[in-house]
Amino acid sequence: MSSPIFARIQSSRTADDIVGQIETLILEGVLRVGDRLPGERDLSVQFDVSRPILRNALKLLETKGLLVTRHGGGTFVADVIGEVFSKPMMDLISSHRKAAADYLEYRRDIESVAAEYAARRATEDDRLMLHRIMTAMEEAYKANDFKREAELDVELHNAIGECAHNIILLHTLRSCYRLLADDVFYNRTVIYGFPGAREKLLDQHKAIFAAIINSNPTAARAAVGQHIDFIEQAQSEAARSSAWQNVSRLRRNQRESERG
Repeated sequence: MSSPIFARIQSSRTADDIVGQIETLILEGVLRVGDRLPGERDLSVQFDVSRPILRNALKLLETKGLLVTRHGGGTFVADVIGEVFSKPMMDLISSHRKAAADYLEYRRDIESVAAEYAARRATEDDRLMLHRIMTAMEEAYKANDFKREAELDVELHNAIGECAHNIILLHTLRSCYRLLADDVFYNRTVIYGFPGAREKLLDQHKAIFAAIINSNPTAARAAVGQHIDFIEQAQSEAARSSAWQNVSRLRRNQRESERG
């Protein structure tokens, strides 16, 4: 059974004490978007405060937009990341190739920094978390579970951002990976279906993982660069292949109509 993340309030036991603790947990990435808080009884015990004080604190956090209460469903961390772009802007940039290239350029730089920091700063608990994700990724690869592999891809990169122990970097990366999870700039399913891509992606993720585990910031930076370079290449080749297939289909249709 895991240890509770909420600590007993030591000082004045006011709503502000609880608010401050929960705000810090959200800011540090311990509590993530959609995480459900324990029930009122459990929370009041963990904080060692009365239930009226707890209710007041939760109400203040709701007012700040950090928590949401679903009727009959509990209290959850609100979507504090939000959308990076409006829907019209998302539609606009997703249809332009330069935006996809710029996104990968941005990822190459920001993820290199995150991996370097993680290699320098990862704690033993961080390493255990990375081990768990890497093991699950290898299992998904062996099971040919493309969907699970894609989910773990995002989870691993998010975890590396957490291991960097930089609050601004953490939330910037989470926002960035929301675009990745939604396939805004490129279709990861197409890349996973490319010959040899799944094995290469797994090897690249293992290289980033090993560099962080071995506290090698130079190797971590290099591994991220190779990973993004490969995605860029695979995306380009997938686009070319798709274009070739479209032309071939048009040729075949034209020939068949001429014979008809």
